[in-house]
Amino acid sequence: MQLALAPHFSETGLMNDVTNWKVPKWPFLLGDALLMVFGYFFVLHSPLPFRHWGIAAGCVAAGAILGVIPFILDYRAMGKALEVNALGAVAEKIQNLEKLAAQISSATKEWTNAQVQAEKTSTVAKEVADRMAEEIRLFSEFMKKMNDSEKATLRLEVEKLRRGELDWLQVLVHILDHVFALHTAAMHSGDVKFAAPITTFQNACRDTARRLGLTPFVVEPDAPFDAEQHQVAGSKETPPAGAVVAETMGLGYTFQGRLLRPALVRLRDWNAPAETPAEKPTAAASPAPGNAGDEFSLESPG
Repeated sequence: MQLALAPHFSETGLMNDVTNWKVPKWPFLLGDALLMVFGYFFVLHSPLPFRHWGIAAGCVAAGAILGVIPFILDYRAMGKALEVNALGAVAEKIQNLEKLAAQISSATKEWTNAQVQAEKTSTVAKEVADRMAEEIRLFSEFMKKMNDSEKATLRLEVEKLRRGELDWLQVLVHILDHVFALHTAAMHSGDVKFAAPITTFQNACRDTARRLGLTPFVVEPDAPFDAEQHQVAGSKETPPAGAVVAETMGLGYTFQGRLLRPALVRLRDWNAPAETPAEKPTAAASPAPGNAGDEFSLESPG
């Protein structure tokens, strides 16, 4: 690297080139050769060369010194050239320090501006986050109130539906009880022509009720008493083991597979003595319409 003054001072510019700082060696080598030749002839032509060996040794030593001197001078010259080059590099770097300082100052200003903008952005982001949190809180409260209101409305509607379901179940059960009482009276009358259409009417009513999920059932005579599905008419006492049903006094009902009301039955040899084949039931023995419904109430389907 050359100094900045090299274009104006050519000699100084040449000094920066290490190859231009070589000392001419031929004078030293010539002197070295002359001294060696002189010492050689002195030893050959001197009558007593061993007495004057110092002269020959001095010539050889002087020649060796002359041979080394140019290399020493080259080494020193190269060191100087390196120093000059180093000084030139330092001078150029010093010239660039102002530019570097200006760049550092500009970068510092830019960093300061960026920091200020970042602080402003952080403040705005925090405000936005706070507003969003407040909006979320208000929205959550609103949704909670709406959910509570909807739940209360749905609960009220469900209660209304359950009450309405219980009402129409009670009405339908009372109708079926009256139809059953009418059919029982017709069967006890002994008139087949009169009982046949009533039986058909009762079956049609039961099929209609089954479509709504209400299933009436009758206990067959001589069937074992089941405390879960049967209830003794006119008595709350537990019948003895092995009791047998003699007659169904009131229909039992299941709603959607769940027992709604047990069947009202009369047990054989429990409320009355066993019937003989000669005895024939009369219409007075049939339950009056509505009596079965008055024995016990329906269970709530809900």
